[in-house]
Amino acid sequence: MEVILREDVTGLGIIGDVVKVKPGYARNYLLPRGKAVVADRRNLKELEHHKRIIDAKKKNERGSVEAVARNLEGLQVETEVRAGRGGKLFGSVTNIDVSKLLAEKDFDIDRRRIELGEPIKAIGDFEAIVRVGQDIRATIKIHVKPIGGELEDVSVDGEDELPPAPVAMMEDDEAPRATEEDGRPEDESHTAADAAEGESTDESKKS
Repeated sequence: MEVILREDVTGLGIIGDVVKVKPGYARNYLLPRGKAVVADRRNLKELEHHKRIIDAKKKNERGSVEAVARNLEGLQVETEVRAGRGGKLFGSVTNIDVSKLLAEKDFDIDRRRIELGEPIKAIGDFEAIVRVGQDIRATIKIHVKPIGGELEDVSVDGEDELPPAPVAMMEDDEAPRATEEDGRPEDESHTAADAAEGESTDESKKS
């Protein structure tokens, strides 16, 4: 189904474009919200007439968008988050969070228009690109700092280092002792002595 856009629609086209869309999308969203009209013969004929109006609307809208971009350019937003050792965050800062930070400064920017690259997972200064209009961009700065200005003394990864386990040492009195006579362990000396005593007893009995 072909429709004529009456305003810019992200991912579809800009005002005045004739585009093909699914019938359900047109009937349930574009047409009832006044974002487009059916591209029938009558409307196509009127398109030329409307183009002058559309062009004027484009200029006005572009002027408004450019004004927003100028106000956004270089703007810094700041957020406090929980952070542990090494400045790593418990969680992350996403384009949803950035959208809320901008809303606090009276900028109504859809999160899908904020290009962060990847979620922020550490404290520091970062940048994000805001797609204000079809071909208009603005760069904002994001300052991420720990709550209270101090890092928590906790490993974010949950991998706190444990001290090495103590090595078991044998006590001196547990080690076998050598006799002064032959250097054999004390237990072995007793065994030999016992054997010798037994032989002496046997000899006595015989005699």
